[in-house]
Formats: sequence, structure tokens, C-alpha cells
Amino acid sequence: MRFSKLSAVLAATLTLTTAAFAQAPAPAAFPKQPLTLVVPFTAGGPTDAMARVLALKLGERLGQQVVVDNKGGAGGSIAAEYVAKAQPDGYTLFFGTTGTMAINPSLYSKLRYDPIKDFAPVSLMATTMNVLVVNPQVPANNLADLIKLAKAKPVELTFGSAGNGSSNHLSGELFRSSAGIQINHVPYKGSSPALVDLLGGRLTMMFDTVAQQTQNIATGKVRALAVTGPKRSPLLPQVPTAQEAGLKDFDVTIWFGVLAPAGTPAPVIERLNREIVAVMSSDEMKKKMQADGAEAKPTTPAEFSALIRGDLAKWTPVVKASGATVD
Repeated sequence: MRFSKLSAVLAATLTLTTAAFAQAPAPAAFPKQPLTLVVPFTAGGPTDAMARVLALKLGERLGQQVVVDNKGGAGGSIAAEYVAKAQPDGYTLFFGTTGTMAINPSLYSKLRYDPIKDFAPVSLMATTMNVLVVNPQVPANNLADLIKLAKAKPVELTFGSAGNGSSNHLSGELFRSSAGIQINHVPYKGSSPALVDLLGGRLTMMFDTVAQQTQNIATGKVRALAVTGPKRSPLLPQVPTAQEAGLKDFDVTIWFGVLAPAGTPAPVIERLNREIVAVMSSDEMKKKMQADGAEAKPTTPAEFSALIRGDLAKWTPVVKASGATVD
């Protein structure tokens, strides 16, 4: 009898508990609406093209459209600030780069976002590198020749860039300090006018993206001496890395990745990371990136965070030593 009463009480309790759980609202599914991927540069450039490829494939996996929103200006700082102040719900994302997250903090004295405190890294997307090219008339067939020439003619050699603080400018600055040479920086408003002067013999050298220079190298318009990454580029397998050519620890890797505003819920970050990793791990995306001179390289949020912190520590002294400012 006592056993029957106890069973009845337990059964009633279990029924009430089950009903309570059944009535409790389940966590909202993510995403329930389209997402926005803010790109820090104008439409039509290489960064925009890379972001659009990711947005399309990511949208397919999430079941919601990922809309690209281009907000150019101030070296990407306008877009970064916009996302830093956005609602941390996962619906507004930032397509960050080495420049916006690791270089701008020391290039702009009045930056209105903190690359560490204001963002939650989701995943790295891809990496690429620059290649050091010289005008064919320059008497240097390899990096050692160029360094020897620079030491023999201090301050006479020049390198062009897309402007102060650009990746090709800072590649040159790191080359200058690593090799212990003096070369003059000539900033331009973009890589194209710098390339015109390089081809015309008015510049000695230039660091530019591998994809941009592959055709010029193949036709002999410029001579490639080294790539800036830690390993050779599949597009230029015959060109050694700067490290192979004698500059120990020289590494200029340019990266692109997705970040959310700080405070975005962990489950949302995990979902976004899982889908980006799946997209970038596909054979289709690997081949697409390789054709563009890049390498698909998804990461965990923690790995991406460590990369940003490491590059901040790396580029801050380089920018300060160069004296470059944009304010």
C-alpha cells in the first residue's frame, strides 16, 4: 500500500516535471534571418571578391542569405568601428584583414575600435603573400645580390607601395630592417601606379601580391627574387621564400577572416565557425583560393585570436620604426 502511494507520488512528480520542460521555450535557432558581412574596402577589389565567395557558400550552409556590405575608408577602420558597435547577435559580421586588425592600431593614433576587446574571432578564412619583384634592368638575380647592391649604394634604391601602412609598404620596411639596408620608400595611391613606375624603370623594386605579379613575371616584365610567406607559392614554385634566400624569420603573411562583435553568444560563434570551416575545407574552395594565389586556412576561434595578438605584437614596432602615420 505504501509502495503504491509512493509510486503514485513519483509518477505525478515526473508528469509535472515533464510538462514543465515541455512548456519551457527552446533556445532560438540561429540564424532566423539574413546576415550581413561587412567588408572594409570598396566593391571590386581582391578583398571584396574573397568575401563574396565566402558569403555565398556560407549562406548556403546556414540556410540564410549572407549579404556583403562594403564600407570603405580609413584603411578599413570605418567598417571595423561599425561592426564593433553592432548588436552582438551574430547577424553583423566583419571581414577582417591583417591591416584592420594588426596594423591599423599603430598606424592610426585615434582609432575608435580595439581589435582585441571589441571583437570575437570566428575563424580565419585564407592567407596569401607578397612577392618581391625588381625591374629587369636591376643587376640582381637573387635576394643576396639585391642586398649587396643596396649596401653598396645606400639610399639610392627605391621601393614603391600602395601607400603608407599598406602590406607592400610594411613588407618593404621589414625587408629593410631584416637585411640591414637603406632603401627609399615611395608611396603611391594604390598598387597600379606604383607598378607603372616599376615597369618604366623609375622604381627599383616593389612588394606586391603573388596573383597580381604572376603574369608580369612569366613575361619577363619584372624579375621575382623572393616570396614573403613561410613556404613557396604554388603559383610561383620556382621562386624561393625570403627565409630560404637568407632572411631568417622573415614572414609577411596576409590573412582574411571573420569576426563578430564582442559579446556574441558562444553557441552562435560555434555555429558560424563550424560552417566556415566546412566551407573552406571543401576541395572547391581550396582550388579557388589556390587559383587566386591564396591558401584556404580555417581555424578555431582561439587559433584566430592567437594569430591576431601575435601579428599585433609583430607589426606595431615595424610601423613605429617606419614613422608611418595616416592621421
